[in-house]
Amino acid sequence: MPSQGRHNVHGKTGVRFKAAYTPSDHKKMLRNTVTHLVLHEQVKVTKATAKDLVPLADKLITLAKKNTLASRRQALSILLDQTDGTVRAIDKLFDELGPRYKDRNGGYTRALDLGSRRGDDAPITLVSFVI
Repeated sequence: MPSQGRHNVHGKTGVRFKAAYTPSDHKKMLRNTVTHLVLHEQVKVTKATAKDLVPLADKLITLAKKNTLASRRQALSILLDQTDGTVRAIDKLFDELGPRYKDRNGGYTRALDLGSRRGDDAPITLVSFVI
């Protein structure tokens, strides 16, 4: 069955369906979520997002433990420049979270299953930093 019109043309019949959620959108969502996690130290997300979020947050804590200019620039390439009142996300990461986990060798985050979301029955997970 030929597609209607010439939208998203890649071949003779064009592209039948185009994905609305691109990899760049996924990367933006992860950057937003990990920034929120650093600022508030916990975030509720779906289980699939949590599987991508936990390694990224652990990587940021590892960079914060090094506390070099290079590690700060690498963290800035991931974190967004957001503030929570007066504290910037990058400053909180390097001034509070990095020293907190100085003696810990990994496992900085915890993911707890909370059940299903009411609207679409998606599994929800609470991702937080271990104290």
